[in-house]
Amino acid sequence: MIVHVASSAAPYDVHVARGVLDLLPASVGDAERVAIIVPDSLRRLGDRVAGLLEGRSVTMVTVPDAEAAKTPQVLARCWDAMAAAGMTRSDVVVGVGGGTATDLAGFVAATWLRGVRYVAVPTSVLGMVDAAVGGKTGINLVAGKNLVGAFHEPAAVLADLALLEDLPAAEVSSGMAEVAKAGLISDQRILDLLVADLSDALDVRSDRFAELVGRAVEVKARVVAGDLRERTSSGDRVGREALNYGHTLGHAIEADQDYSWRHGQAISVGMMWIAEVSSRTLGLEAEAVALHHRILAGLGLPTSYPIERWTRLRQLMSIDKKARGSRLRLVGLRGLGQPVVLDGPDEDLLADAFRALQR
Repeated sequence: MIVHVASSAAPYDVHVARGVLDLLPASVGDAERVAIIVPDSLRRLGDRVAGLLEGRSVTMVTVPDAEAAKTPQVLARCWDAMAAAGMTRSDVVVGVGGGTATDLAGFVAATWLRGVRYVAVPTSVLGMVDAAVGGKTGINLVAGKNLVGAFHEPAAVLADLALLEDLPAAEVSSGMAEVAKAGLISDQRILDLLVADLSDALDVRSDRFAELVGRAVEVKARVVAGDLRERTSSGDRVGREALNYGHTLGHAIEADQDYSWRHGQAISVGMMWIAEVSSRTLGLEAEAVALHHRILAGLGLPTSYPIERWTRLRQLMSIDKKARGSRLRLVGLRGLGQPVVLDGPDEDLLADAFRALQR
């Protein structure tokens, strides 16, 4: 399956199938030098990727796993490696790994010489359906997640489903939270596929899983093509901000947990919370809230968080990228597939919705 991201800035294709890693040489083009940024735990895969680039000068930069890769210190080390390799504006960065690795690699590409080409090779479900698609790149600070970043679209995304076969079950489950989100904000077919057989949906070798990944990529491609820089939302007309469904609280939970929780676990709780908020502010039907719980719990994801953490979480949400001063800007649902921007919702209502997660 090929999903075209029709961005006005730099259109590109996302290849979703088994074996698409072999498209890497063509995706890199005539670049003389290639920097491969890959987590330490995937060094063997990095070597395989390097082997596909015979005839080019390849620099391998290994980085820590997970969120530990997205720090200013690691970023500076990548820049130093690029300088040592003599990387020019005609050369290419290849990011291999999960969402954190592709976020970092994309930001390295965006900032080196004010921008060089970048190819993403995501190796997690989350990376394939979310992080590697859409052009958002960045790193974390102690104060919060993704507070430093840039929009920099890849030249290509190679989502090779065969690379998912050795993923831990919890990692697959985490990535499927973003697939569920795509269904909740835009695609009823995704919800139908999930509800019909949640176990099969978690099987990375199944046809159902492949369709779910492809459809989730299509949702994101469609949204970002119309609003690359997240600037068009207003009321019921929601652009790229729709992709933030569940993320404001989710990012706060990640920070509260010192990034020990997987992204999908955190946004699962975030989606349950914003569904409760939506039921109180937008009239989201109880059946839709219950569907959130059925799907997310069925995917093995958490749907609640300790009530005593609310005050801390609310503080963390105030420094979210989408906040305006101390006023929260949230994406809720009027109905399934009907995202709406909530600007400065009532604070007591937000707390009440969080308490509802404990039931």
